Amino acid sequence: MRPVLIRAMIGAALLSMLAQPAAAHHVMGGVLPANFLQGFLSGLGHPVIGIDHLAAVVAVGCLAAAHRFGAALAIGFVAAMMVGVAVYVGEATLPASEILAALAVVLLGAVLIRPRPLHPAIALALFTAAGFLHGYALGESIVGAEATPLLAYFAGLALIQSAIALGALFAVRALSAGAEPALARLIGAGVAGLGFALLVQQLAPGV
Repeated sequence: MRPVLIRAMIGAALLSMLAQPAAAHHVMGGVLPANFLQGFLSGLGHPVIGIDHLAAVVAVGCLAAAHRFGAALAIGFVAAMMVGVAVYVGEATLPASEILAALAVVLLGAVLIRPRPLHPAIALALFTAAGFLHGYALGESIVGAEATPLLAYFAGLALIQSAIALGALFAVRALSAGAEPALARLIGAGVAGLGFALLVQQLAPGV
């Protein structure tokens, strides 16, 4: 592995030590949004203040850039995340969800490092699983909200995730003249390192 990739993984691991676990992110200071605006702002903020969620969305956008219908794959991730949030709000139980979400970050980063793109069907399956897990993790912060702020939360969440994923996709494509493979692998190394550190944080909270 190249030294620059090792440094990226170490940097991401150190950065994650300052990050809280996925389920602990609250845009409104731990208070449920009470109106449309608060719900919308909460949805906009969650994937941004949670470094694990942000890393997952960026990785998805970078991976999707290699495919002709990459935008559709990225939107599939967003749709799966919406389903994950809805499942949590519906009070369904998914054992070890935070550990699985961290594993999804590791896997997304590892796949991004590899030189060849995934088959579109495999990419869609990976994006769907990762999106669902991260949506489920985000659901804790909105469960119990009234219908109006809840719907606004979904709108804000879908908007910001789509913007980040598609932004990463188009940025990678714009740099495709020789720089894209190295850039994608560098991002992948950082994402994988971050995911690994978060996984260790979940498995051994006192470390």
